Amino acid sequence: MKSTLIMGGARSGKSSFAQELALKSGEAVLFVATAEAGDEDMKRRIEKHRETRPSTWKTLEVTTHVGSQIARSIGKAKTVIIDCITLLVSNIFQQYDGDADADVTEKGVVAEIDELIECIDRLDASFIIVSNEVGLGLVPADRVSRIYRDLLGRANQRLAQHADEVILMVAGMPVKVKP
Repeated sequence: MKSTLIMGGARSGKSSFAQELALKSGEAVLFVATAEAGDEDMKRRIEKHRETRPSTWKTLEVTTHVGSQIARSIGKAKTVIIDCITLLVSNIFQQYDGDADADVTEKGVVAEIDELIECIDRLDASFIIVSNEVGLGLVPADRVSRIYRDLLGRANQRLAQHADEVILMVAGMPVKVKP
């Protein structure tokens, strides 16, 4: 099986493209959502995302330990969408209080990504992983934002190195980066 990492900026079409790829596979799909509804805006966004997914897809909502949760929940799915790494890293950042000890938080992020990569290698399924590219803009003005950007960038690099295919979404258009 193969893994595809889809990256891009906010509203670049990453999630829609990931769903299109999954539909084209014709396989049973496990959709892994990493968002937490912390406020009304996020609740609306989550609900809107739910409405765009086929009802036949199984959904797993999980904020951390994604790899082990997928392994327990995959069932008959042969395609797994993880949407998204951006929020997964944010969840870990909040769990470890990333501002207080960036090194400890980084170890948590690395452990999470390594667990996910092990899951990808172990399971007989194709993985479509969605993440934001946050390193193309200005350097954030505050320390907390810089730490988060750096952690997400490292997570994306690890996933991209492992992925069979990397796609960058630009204005709704997929641009093949790897191979």
